[in-house]
Amino acid sequence: MSYKNTKRQIFQPILLALILIVGIFIGYVVLPGKMGKKNPLVIYPQTNKIEAILNLIEEEYVDTVDTHALQEEMIPEMLKKLDPHTVYIPAKDLKNVNEELSSEFGGIGVQFNIHKDTVMVIAVIPGGPSEKVGILPGDRIVSVNDSSIAGNGIKNAVVLRLLRGEMGTGVKVGVIRRNLKEPIHFDITRGKIPMYSVDVSYMVTDEIGYIKVNRFAANTYSEFLTALAKLKASSSKKLIIDFRGNSGGYLEVAINLCNEFLHNGDMIVYTEGKSNPRQEVHANGKGTCQDTEIAVLVDEFSASASEIFAGAIQDNDRGIVVGRRTFGKGLVQNQIPLLDGSALRLTISRYYTPAGRCIQKPYDNGNEEYYKDIIERFQHGEFFNRDSISVNDSLAYKTKNGRTVYGGGGIMPDYFVPRDTTALTEYYYRVRENGLIYRFALEYTDNNRSIMEQFTKVEEVKRYLNEQPILKAFKSFASKEGVKLNRKQFKISEHLIDTEIKAYIARNIIDNDGFYPILGEVDEVLQNAVQQLEK
Repeated sequence: MSYKNTKRQIFQPILLALILIVGIFIGYVVLPGKMGKKNPLVIYPQTNKIEAILNLIEEEYVDTVDTHALQEEMIPEMLKKLDPHTVYIPAKDLKNVNEELSSEFGGIGVQFNIHKDTVMVIAVIPGGPSEKVGILPGDRIVSVNDSSIAGNGIKNAVVLRLLRGEMGTGVKVGVIRRNLKEPIHFDITRGKIPMYSVDVSYMVTDEIGYIKVNRFAANTYSEFLTALAKLKASSSKKLIIDFRGNSGGYLEVAINLCNEFLHNGDMIVYTEGKSNPRQEVHANGKGTCQDTEIAVLVDEFSASASEIFAGAIQDNDRGIVVGRRTFGKGLVQNQIPLLDGSALRLTISRYYTPAGRCIQKPYDNGNEEYYKDIIERFQHGEFFNRDSISVNDSLAYKTKNGRTVYGGGGIMPDYFVPRDTTALTEYYYRVRENGLIYRFALEYTDNNRSIMEQFTKVEEVKRYLNEQPILKAFKSFASKEGVKLNRKQFKISEHLIDTEIKAYIARNIIDNDGFYPILGEVDEVLQNAVQQLEK
């Protein structure tokens, strides 16, 4: 054996050990290389085991594997071990997800519905691209960019994908118009289409105004101030704010809305987390409605920012909360962009009401059970009876004036209003499940558009509809669509069906300014809030 070979045998294990030790300290993993003299070692950079395993699969696995796809599947599964609201957003979905809380998108500016496999224009946005080229309510869109979209089972999502796009881009739309045999073709340049988060504002009584907010988006605060100004101009002295079905949005917007109603120094909310010390937010005393009587409407689908607002009003004894217990989403997310265009929404702290209540409901049993909680609450009877709600006495808190409120997840209303089932019959469920109320309203509007398009106020629409044999026509329509009339059940549901039909017809003519005031006549939660404010 030569001296050189002996030296190599002695020093090679020592060199390997040194490389391993250095690798541990600098964050590298050292692995045996592929068989052969030229590649004795392969050194993989790593920050954790997951990266090391993915590198091994890519380099050493017996078959070719798409490790990127593997990561995309692995990350959501890993995040399920944290909480229900920490989520991974793939790059392909990020634009659509962010658009949910934006206040605009690129499109042609129409509201549509698919009726009998045909895309019917319900309304045209004033000043939008479609109005500028001459598209009218009642028009049927039959083609987009020379591709037919009529009579082929087209879905809403497909139509949206075809009509929406980058602002300034063009789209060719073919339209069939009533009384015209040949289609009309329009070249439309997509423009900025607003997405409104304040659905409606109107006077419920001579003194009580109503505002419906569907989410907390970028423009919500400015829309809310506009709605307030409109109601004040109508001599509103008291206010109902409806957050039912509002799943939340931007925290800053909720804070701005609260600030309009709270006095200087009143706490709005505080947040706290492991790496985020307690941060309190207080009203600055510049709000325009600090002495306005207020009722907040909530239900089991009011979440996050809606709960922050309701909790701040309740804990500061600034108003009443009416409806049913809210969802219970009190976790703060920070959206962190990743290098490949994807993003991570990471929970960094919890929301607490001014009295110290944690809004977040428990999620110890996993995501699936967390979202099933709504179903269990329904089955347990919580939607129909306040006594069905279990209250934890150890989670009792005091409001500013000493009233007792409870934590444990969600906001419990001051005035509980059960779901009203007195008018619900099998006949009603059948016509609702088959979409017959909406479809009848659509056809009725289309057939009477020349008369009704002159109406601009809900009172005008109601006056006209009250003089028409609406229910007689609906019963005939429903029978033709396969729902046989049950006279006894129809009598029970008659007023509800009649009100809903008229509300949808009014929406087709004057949008939400017609829909909500009519539907409010059978809205038990709204009527309860009116009664409480009138006291």
